[in-house]
Amino acid sequence: MPNIASVLKAEIVRLARKELRSEVESIRKALVAARAESAALKRRVSDLERSVRQSARATPARPPSPPAVEEMDGADRFRFRASGMASNRKRLGLSAADFGLLVGASGQSVYAWEQGKARPRGKNLAAIAALRGVGKREVVERLGALKSGRQS
Repeated sequence: MPNIASVLKAEIVRLARKELRSEVESIRKALVAARAESAALKRRVSDLERSVRQSARATPARPPSPPAVEEMDGADRFRFRASGMASNRKRLGLSAADFGLLVGASGQSVYAWEQGKARPRGKNLAAIAALRGVGKREVVERLGALKSGRQS
């Protein structure tokens, strides 16, 4: 006759294995699903990398374009507003021709700048910015010097 303790022990082991088998089976299913998802993601990443490489080969890299003339002249340091320039010219009491003489342009260019039809280049923009803080007396002196220099 078998010992009751050994029978009880065998039954406990059997039940424990049965429980473990069901738990391990659910964990195995989750692991299989995670591996499949991981493999799918790896395939997708490799496909995307391949398409990026192909598109990089298809479109040749363009060399950077040289900076515009205005950027080279330092025009990016100054802001320009047509209405601001017009009000500054009127504040100084200058004609467009005289203002153009001070900034190194024609009167017609000054009109085009004020109307927003054109934008001054770098050297002109720097000269316009230099006239912002200048008073009427100094402008008259500069204009006199420029006009006397032209007549000689």
